[in-house]
Amino acid sequence: MTMQTLSPPAPDQPLISLQSRLPNVGTTIFTVMSALASEKGAVNLGQGFPDFDCDPALVDAVTSSMKEGFNQYPPMTGVPALREAIAAKIGALYGRRYDPASEITITAGATQALLTAILCTVHPGDEVLIIEPVYDSYVPSIELAGGKPVFVQMEVGAEGYSIPWAKVAAAVTPKTRLLMINSPHNPTGTVLKPSDMQALADIVRGTEILIVSDEVYEHMVYDGARHESVCRYPELAARSFVVSSFGKTYHVTGWKIGFVAAPAALSAEFRKVHQFNVFTVNTPVQHGMARHMANPAPYLDLPAFYQRKRDLFRDGLKATRFRLLPSEGTYFQCVDYSAISTLPEADFAKWLTAEIGVAAIPVSAFYNEPRESGIVRFCFAKKDETLQTALQRLASL
Repeated sequence: MTMQTLSPPAPDQPLISLQSRLPNVGTTIFTVMSALASEKGAVNLGQGFPDFDCDPALVDAVTSSMKEGFNQYPPMTGVPALREAIAAKIGALYGRRYDPASEITITAGATQALLTAILCTVHPGDEVLIIEPVYDSYVPSIELAGGKPVFVQMEVGAEGYSIPWAKVAAAVTPKTRLLMINSPHNPTGTVLKPSDMQALADIVRGTEILIVSDEVYEHMVYDGARHESVCRYPELAARSFVVSSFGKTYHVTGWKIGFVAAPAALSAEFRKVHQFNVFTVNTPVQHGMARHMANPAPYLDLPAFYQRKRDLFRDGLKATRFRLLPSEGTYFQCVDYSAISTLPEADFAKWLTAEIGVAAIPVSAFYNEPRESGIVRFCFAKKDETLQTALQRLASL
């Protein structure tokens, strides 16, 4: 009997026929602009992360936790001390008491928290209301759940961006399952006001619509304003997943650690998905973060810390032909460049990076459909010397 030898498939021959779950997703604009900034030696004010170190005391707290043996799996929901610290902070700042055991879950960053909240609530065919411009993970997460994103665009004028709540209300249908908000808002720097929260409450009252409230920039609100967390509003908190990020608050975006606060019934569903898409989160970082949170000064001082950087950057930009939009929160500054160029936003951002030596992000990248408004976004979460270098280069505009 002759043995038959099977030839391996050709290198370009797929073993299976693969239909993409995200056929419209490619390389993000953040990756493109960061690569171009590196190639051209530009100051990278595009991607939103600090270029300065975190508090050494936080590193020491995490290091001590490692040395003390906190290196095995923690509880799936998170280290109890950290959940207790979060519940205490929310109670002190926003007046709502969450049960650390059943209503606080530690996540592998805010993006995982957002995906998990969507996966645990959205079924195929459900509609999810999202307000554009919008952070780029929202739509793919909805699509992975089989949901349908429904878009309402913010309005932009001389006073900056605002949400047209009448249009949001008009977009609600019997299929609406979830409504996603983000304040302080990336990329526009807009901060929701009490009137916005009342409008939101009016829309969802008497419905079964749930809310995902993306509050990762909660401690970056300026000019004496307060952060209007949904936690402040019992009617909203009762139907909301509240998402926040230690990476943003403590300048450690690469650590990928965040949390979700939600009523017990919603948290129970969230945890069902959480345990299978990440299970649990870095143990020594959780213990170190719990110790560091004993001192509230780092997050209480954050508004003043970033407002000074915002003002430094805005003052420098006043010497250019950019029109500055309000930056009420986050660490982003949007500018209208229509007095400088008629290029589309993506082309202008690439020109600015290659020819002027400063990278920015086109706001058009935050829309599902192409939408040009002549606005780009800068990140001012940088060392003063980084901002000064960028301003010197932008002074020619």
